[in-house]
Amino acid sequence: MAKKHDIAIIGAGNLGIAIAKGIAGAKLAKPKNMYLTRRHLEKLDHLKSQKFRLTSDNKEAVQHAEYIFLCVQPKQLPAVLEEINTVLDSEKHVLISTITGVEISTIEQHLEAEMPIIRAMPNTATAIQESMTCMCGKNVSNGQLQEVKTLFEALGEALIIDENLMKAATVLAASGIAFFLRYIRAATQGGIQLGFHAEEAQKIAMQTARGAASLLVEGHNHPETEIDKVTTPQGCTIAGLNEMEHQGLSSAVIKGLLASYEKINTITQ
Repeated sequence: MAKKHDIAIIGAGNLGIAIAKGIAGAKLAKPKNMYLTRRHLEKLDHLKSQKFRLTSDNKEAVQHAEYIFLCVQPKQLPAVLEEINTVLDSEKHVLISTITGVEISTIEQHLEAEMPIIRAMPNTATAIQESMTCMCGKNVSNGQLQEVKTLFEALGEALIIDENLMKAATVLAASGIAFFLRYIRAATQGGIQLGFHAEEAQKIAMQTARGAASLLVEGHNHPETEIDKVTTPQGCTIAGLNEMEHQGLSSAVIKGLLASYEKINTITQ
């Protein structure tokens, strides 16, 4: 993966930058071997000191790359593919799309040649190598698919799924970052009401959330198994849990996921 200029990230916005930093942080490629493109290059000025290759020329980036990450907005995709079509090489390039809701068949409609395409949905935790990335592919060899999976695994966890589950994966993993952060914010606000200063409450909420997730990751247990270890008869934990359920905690989470799923289907139809 660390060949000279072997990675291009077309559309280096928040997610593109997170991917670039994650790849560099995992030492899968040196910044000098990665092209990041953006129309307004001044927005990438803060990356100059990290030695990434910065350009507004998408064709230049593609010509120097093997793996091409498409991180643009859905409405920008047709123009970008039209621009780079003449320099795409099916024997050399693998397209990796992180564009929300855009199916592989839609990408193919804008290509002049049949290309290996991987559709991936990481989240912004790529920058700290804690992403959850779901991915699928078409016209790719098993070796190519596994190689890109390995790349994303170095940025967190990766899972190969059927393409018909990609929209659901977007809601659960990508939008899910915001959902979990909102819980931490709510817990922080509750902690303040209980008497902690804001920074103390947030620190407690953050570490508690990290510990809860780590118990499941490390122990491979069902959430209810760990919950049972905390709840005692007539205790404060079960009282709080039951009140949250009476107020619709689980139902609200499920309804929120379904609302996001319905919205992404509306946007991409």
